[in-house]
Amino acid sequence: MRLRVIAVGTRPPGWVRAACEDYITRLRSQLPVELIEIGTGERRGDASARAVALEGQRVLAALRPEEYVVSLDERGTEFSTRELAAWLGKRMQEGRDLAFLIGGPDGHAPEVLGRSHMRLALSRLTLPHALARVLLVEQLYRAHSLLANHPYHRD
Repeated sequence: MRLRVIAVGTRPPGWVRAACEDYITRLRSQLPVELIEIGTGERRGDASARAVALEGQRVLAALRPEEYVVSLDERGTEFSTRELAAWLGKRMQEGRDLAFLIGGPDGHAPEVLGRSHMRLALSRLTLPHALARVLLVEQLYRAHSLLANHPYHRD
């Protein structure tokens, strides 16, 4: 199984790059993982809908047909860390590649949500997209660590 995080936005702050690279490097030693950045659409005036549509086309073009697609969405399913670990364990048993999608400033295009097998909410709070990246890769690392019986998570 391979894991990909596909995120709209190509210029996150340095602290985001550093944190994501740290967790991805840790996770990569146990599971193939990669971060793909997708350019944002231009937002001038009332061009938000066009930007979301363009971002959606770019995200869909980056997906592989066989991937199990999870879109981050504030209206999605919320998991505890242990629940996320159990869910990830099931996906690993299936052996199907996973793609986690982080949308742009105005969310995902309807076509992206339609292609998704699941919608995942990291929180009901509105998070900056850069912070969502860090939170997602950290939780994936933590969930995988739980599956490997690593004492990263303490109850």
